[in-house]
Parts: sequence; C-alpha cells; structure tokens
Amino acid sequence: MSDPQPTGDFTWTQEPWGRALRCTRIAAPHLFSSRDLVLREEPGEWAAVAASLGVAPDRLRLVKQVHGIHVIVARRGEAVPAERPQADIIVTDDPSIAIGVRVADCAPVLLYDVAKGAAGAAHAGWRGTAAGAAAAAVRAMQQAFGSHVSDLVAAIGPCLGACCGEVGPEVVEAFRAGGAAPASVDAWFTAGAGDRSFLDLERANRDQLQDAGLHPDTIFSSGLCTKTHRARLHSYRGDRDAAGRMVAAIRVA
Repeated sequence: MSDPQPTGDFTWTQEPWGRALRCTRIAAPHLFSSRDLVLREEPGEWAAVAASLGVAPDRLRLVKQVHGIHVIVARRGEAVPAERPQADIIVTDDPSIAIGVRVADCAPVLLYDVAKGAAGAAHAGWRGTAAGAAAAAVRAMQQAFGSHVSDLVAAIGPCLGACCGEVGPEVVEAFRAGGAAPASVDAWFTAGAGDRSFLDLERANRDQLQDAGLHPDTIFSSGLCTKTHRARLHSYRGDRDAAGRMVAAIRVA
C-alpha cells in the first residue's frame, strides 16, 4: 500500500508495528499512528506505541475523552493513575512519560515547548474545536509550566478534511455560541446542499492556535483527510462503528 502524501513538514516512518506519521519540525519523540493499529484496548498494541516513544507501557498516559476542553496536568514526579481521567487535553513536563489522545476524524493537536521542555496533546473534534480546545491546551501550558507562545511548536495530525466534513446547521451554531467571530465562521465553513455545510477542521484549529499567540510559522498541518485516505487512516465517517482509532502521542525530550 502506498502512503498518502502529507505536507512537506510531515514524513512517514516505519515502526515495528507499521506506519507512523511524524512532524519533522517537532524535536521531541512523537507520532501519529495509522490504520496498522486498531487501538481499542488491546494491551499489545499500546505496548508497541509506548516502545516507539521510548517509554514503558505503564508510562503512556491517556485520557477518557468526552469532547470537551477539560485539562489534565501530568507533573514531573507524579504517579500515573490507574484509571484514565475524563479530559480531552493533557499536558506534561515529565520526560519519563508519554501523553496522547485518540482520534478517528477529530483533529489531534500536539504541542511542544522547546524552551521549558513541556508538551501537550489535545483532542479536537467539532465540539472541542467549537469550544477552543487547541487554545485551551496553550493556556494550560502557560499556566502549568510558564510556557511562552514564542517557544511553542504545534502539529495538527490527520483529521476529517473540508472535502468530507459535512455537518448540519447545529454545528455552525455551536461555533457561534462558542464565540467564533463571523469572519472565522465564514472561513471555516463552506456551503453545501440545503442547510448543510463543510467544516475545515484543520484550518479552524490552525487559526485558533494562531489566535492563542503562536506564530503561523510554528504551526504545522499534515494536510491529510482521514476519510479520503481511510485505506491508511482510521475514519469514523468512513467506517462508522467498525472504525479503529489512531493515537497522537508525544514525550518531552
């Protein structure tokens, strides 16, 4: 199977378990997994991901995602809890753990602070994006670790593209209710048939990161639509309940 071509800031790598996507601009161990892993609860698959990030399986910290913007701060030296806490954002300054979020059309956003040695992972579906999940992750790193936006690098992994992101009017209204400016709504949504629209999830998260203070030159996107490329990537829109999940994960270098 040939790999879909991402933007020039991302590259495919071969792991023992299959193909992974990495952003060449993030100088920390990280990855966006592919369809080569299903990533439900199989411990062997999670152990393989942990190994690719250089940590033991019990040092891979995930969250129980609920499509919100609640943040978990995993501080250096803290014990890893037995249960995954409910959240959609996790940030850390602990180099002994890797943190991650699961996706299958939602946008995965990884952040790295090159000065403080801290990292963040955010799960941003349309609900999370409407609520500003990417910006919430930036604020969490500022508050928890004193990160400066000038030191942050962001990578937005594969997600449902504007080509396939058809949504109803309630989604547009959720963005308006979440405080999105009219100009942003116009930029992120294009008209479809009837009352349907197409959401550019990648652009919305890029713009929100920029509005949070990141320089445009430090925000990188894969340019890959999960549904279009579901031979390589998991897509809930494409496979519904049969879809597996991909993980976006990072470890402080």
